[in-house]
Amino acid sequence: MTIIRCSWANPLNPRYLAYHDNEWGVPCHDETTLFEMLNLEGAQAGLSWETILNKRDNYRAAFDGWDAEKIAAYDDAKVAGLLANAGIVRNRLKVAAAITNAKAYLALRAQGVTLNDYLWGFVDGQPIVNDWASAERPARTELSDRLSKDLSKRGFKFVGSTIVYAYMQGIGMVDDHAPDCICRTRR
Repeated sequence: MTIIRCSWANPLNPRYLAYHDNEWGVPCHDETTLFEMLNLEGAQAGLSWETILNKRDNYRAAFDGWDAEKIAAYDDAKVAGLLANAGIVRNRLKVAAAITNAKAYLALRAQGVTLNDYLWGFVDGQPIVNDWASAERPARTELSDRLSKDLSKRGFKFVGSTIVYAYMQGIGMVDDHAPDCICRTRR
């Protein structure tokens, strides 16, 4: 039996297939994972998602399990260590963005709002299920434009509309599995 997946899922990379089959398009409500994915999508800017996914475990170790309080307190020595860490993307702006994002996330929490409630409020708590043909799938939408703008206003970095749309797909706010993909048929 042939298993049909979205065309972007690299069949030669078991990590990528597991991500496609078990995470992408699946609603996520875990605060740490939501924060992790926001930062990983930002780290992906200009690179392939596969590159970031292959470094995901390294990112978790380097960024203290995505503990926002620890990340917000990083000093120059920690930043230098991150920039020397070959297991992650050593880009000064992206490392700085993770620290800024931790502070913005903590500010959101200080207002009594979880990242989960904030994000899912944009879709009334229900994922948007699209029916795009692979060639029609957009890189951004009106909704990702609005969420991107609001995240930026709240101080988050590396949250342009294209990054935010990929994030929305990754955390299941949007389900863009291809019509013939095995993951779409499991609904």
